[in-house]
Formats: sequence, structure tokens, C-alpha cells
Amino acid sequence: MLRSDFARTDLSRIDNTDLKFIIENFPLPVRDFQEISSLINNLPNTLESMLGSDFLFDSVCDREHLLLGVSPFLFFNVLLRRSLRDHSHKGDRKIVNYLANLLALFVHSERMHRVERNDPQGQQYIVDLIKESEIADTDRRFLIFAHIGNYALFVTGLFPQWIEYRHRYKRRPVDLQYFIDFGRAYFQRASGHPRARELGLEDVFLQLSTVFDGYRVVLNHMSAKYLSPSPLSPQLA
Repeated sequence: MLRSDFARTDLSRIDNTDLKFIIENFPLPVRDFQEISSLINNLPNTLESMLGSDFLFDSVCDREHLLLGVSPFLFFNVLLRRSLRDHSHKGDRKIVNYLANLLALFVHSERMHRVERNDPQGQQYIVDLIKESEIADTDRRFLIFAHIGNYALFVTGLFPQWIEYRHRYKRRPVDLQYFIDFGRAYFQRASGHPRARELGLEDVFLQLSTVFDGYRVVLNHMSAKYLSPSPLSPQLA
């Protein structure tokens, strides 16, 4: 079965270090760490509710500039849930976890520009990815479809000003709508691929295609309100 690092819709990326951080910042006295972490792991709804809590949001934001004891996945998961709440949007748990995992991967620029983690070199242009998809085997084609959707949502969500600046002042031919259109279209194509069903991503990709603008705006809000200016400089166009 095809596997890829972006295909995560659960909380399996939360490890014992993250659990320790959550438990240590819990507002009420807790018992033994091993007992509490075992309880949380056995009751995933308990962990889901904690990720949307005020106490965890405050704890994460207090350490935003250092990220001490917090994985990127936990950090983005908490901020995404708060940003959805800011917009009176509950959000689907699978999509929140998918996006948190995606952000945790794409903050590393070398991963952001690769269809697969072990690709020997990154791709610089969406048109080149599309050309490759036309001759790729079925697994690679699915990964390309998903990557175009993922990348388009990432850059329009976190770097809309960068896109518009390059379009307006650097005379680049692609604007924000270019990325939005490709993001919607390729999430739609990925959702209909047999591999999406096998990975349990069919409904995730379909919703990301249908509500692309909604999630893009939530990411805009999260970036503007809760994130410091990022040194990342996307190059794919």
C-alpha cells in the first residue's frame, strides 16, 4: 500500500514529549505521568478536547518564540483549532489534523518543494509538476495531485502577500487566484484517485477542494494573528 508522510489525519504524531507538555500545563493537579498518558492514549476524544482548550492554547502561545517542549505538529494543531474557533468554524477533526501535519512538514523548505521526502531535487514550477503527472505511474500521479493542492493551500494560506508582491512588483505572471484555482482543481483530482480511498483521504481532499477558500482564510488569520514573520521563501510557481 502506498504511504506518504502527508497522509496523516489522526493524532499519532503526538508523542510522549507532547503528552508531557500537555500534562505539565494542565490547570488541575494530575497523577502519575504514565497513568495519565495511558489514559489519554486510550481515550482519543479526551486528547481532541484538550487540543482545543484555553489552557493548552495559552501554554503554547507563552512559548511560541522558543517552542520548548512542543512539536511543530502540536503547535500548529492548537493554533489551527483556535483560528477555526475565531471564525466560528468548528472544523473537521481529520482535516485539522491533516493540515497540522502538513504545516509541520512544509515549514522545512526542502520538503515543501518535493512531491516525496526522498525526491533527489525539488520542483520549482507547478506546470512542470503537471507535465510530470501526465507520464507518471498511478502512485506518483496521485502524489503529484496531492502535492499541488497541498502547496497551493500552504502558500495562499501563509504567504498571500508574498504572492501578490511578486505578481505586482516583480512582474510574475501568477497571482493569488492562480494558486487558488490550481489548489481546488488538484485537491478535486486527488480526491477521485483510487489511492485517496485507500489512504482514507477521499473526503479530506474533497472538502479541501470544496471549502478551499474557507481554510485558506483560516490559515491567513492564524499566520497574521499568531505567527511571527517567517523566513520561509517559497519558490514554486
